[in-house]
Amino acid sequence: MANLKDYRLLSFDVYGTLIDYETGILSALQPLLDSNNRTDITRLQLLETYHEFEVKQQQETPDMPYSQLLTKIYGRVAQKLGLAPPTEEESRAFGNSVRDWPAFPDTVDALHRLAKHYKLVVLSNIDRVSFGLTNSGPLKGFPFDLVITAQDVGSYKPNPKNFEYMLKAVKEKFGVEKAQVLQTAQSQFHDHHPARTMAIKSVWIERPGAIMGNREKEIYDWKFNTLGDMADALEAELNAS
Repeated sequence: MANLKDYRLLSFDVYGTLIDYETGILSALQPLLDSNNRTDITRLQLLETYHEFEVKQQQETPDMPYSQLLTKIYGRVAQKLGLAPPTEEESRAFGNSVRDWPAFPDTVDALHRLAKHYKLVVLSNIDRVSFGLTNSGPLKGFPFDLVITAQDVGSYKPNPKNFEYMLKAVKEKFGVEKAQVLQTAQSQFHDHHPARTMAIKSVWIERPGAIMGNREKEIYDWKFNTLGDMADALEAELNAS
């Protein structure tokens, strides 16, 4: 299948693809910088340090809900950056910050356009409560056809178990086969590399300037800067046929 329109289902990463996860993380880290009177730590340093501890904690505690994981790593991020340790209350505030992370400006409109053609499924490294807050807030209550979180699977991407779980679920619920699925995501690390290993085709929503989840080798079958660009390409194919 050589065209976007030939597929039946999109499996979405959410944070980094639909939600501006990096802006959200940086905003949530700002109180830590302010309380330490630090303005010299770069965006790159902050995001790379956060990503390092996020991935490590996900591997160590694959069944820990994401909001708790964020709470747990906040002090470690502070220590690595040479900052004073946060209070328990500050760590919990960081863990609860997911609800405030903004959607990219093209996301909600693009989801509605893509939903005219595809089943839309969430496959996210998140817990159910945090995703519910994102969906009712920044994603404006968008009605996904199926939501699968790391909490449901008991592991975090890039673990192949998450993709196996999704493929089994969409086959049972919608009768959709692996060859009809497009993994649609920003992160090379969490999504595109494991999808290729499992022979799932993928669409890279690059989100230019993104730092977290990049890999030296870039793997994808289609590439767009934004989800809106992907919706434009799909509509162009459908109009031409």
